[in-house]
Amino acid sequence: MAQITALQRSNEPGSAPSERETRIALAACYRLIAHFGMDDLIYTHISARVPGEPGHFLINPFGMMFHEITASSLVKIDHEGAVVEDSPYPVNKAGFVIHSAVHMARPEVNCVLHTHTRAGVAVSCLEEGLLHINQHSAMFTDRVAYHDYEGIALDLDERSRLVRDLGDKPAMVLRNHGLLTAGHSVQEAFVTMYYLEQSCRIQIDLMATGGKLTRLSDNVARHTAQQFAESTTPCGDREWPALTRLLDAKDPSYRN
Repeated sequence: MAQITALQRSNEPGSAPSERETRIALAACYRLIAHFGMDDLIYTHISARVPGEPGHFLINPFGMMFHEITASSLVKIDHEGAVVEDSPYPVNKAGFVIHSAVHMARPEVNCVLHTHTRAGVAVSCLEEGLLHINQHSAMFTDRVAYHDYEGIALDLDERSRLVRDLGDKPAMVLRNHGLLTAGHSVQEAFVTMYYLEQSCRIQIDLMATGGKLTRLSDNVARHTAQQFAESTTPCGDREWPALTRLLDAKDPSYRN
């Protein structure tokens, strides 16, 4: 519980989390993605900017399942993909390309989360993309970007187009590929992804029924998004202590 309290304190104005706290939060995020069924074997990735070290971020060791990742196993790399500290594991190049693009262009973003879920990929293949048809998906009205598929993200020159398409939004649908969220904190990126994923699952479930959908008006959808945006509690802060309690009860080894 000491680490949770410290992390909460670190979100107060004028303070920042330590690298250790960031590692614990990022490892927790990996475990939560696995817990909620949003992982893809050893693929996809979540990154977090290293506090006080411009140009460095933490990412998963390529080859580990998300439920195995611990704070100490995370790999520290720079914007050119070079490993900053020794690690027995390599880094997924596609992960480096996508995450370095966002970290380089968006200094306010401290965590980037990318998934290949069944529902997320399905929605990414729909021409209309995400439909703002319920309370969950309405929160993303005017807050979701789209990036066309260019093949596996191995080419550095795709970074400029990823950044261009993401703009200042917190979420992006990578067409024919998956989902991405960007947050000021690990907890914000996770909770944003959780509800983006729920929105995709609900949409696919609804479409499978073949029934006629009850649509929200643009005004109502935008009003709902604004209500979420005006919350006095930063996104993720309210849920995070409960989520880490869940992990601690299940397996606290992510803190190691």
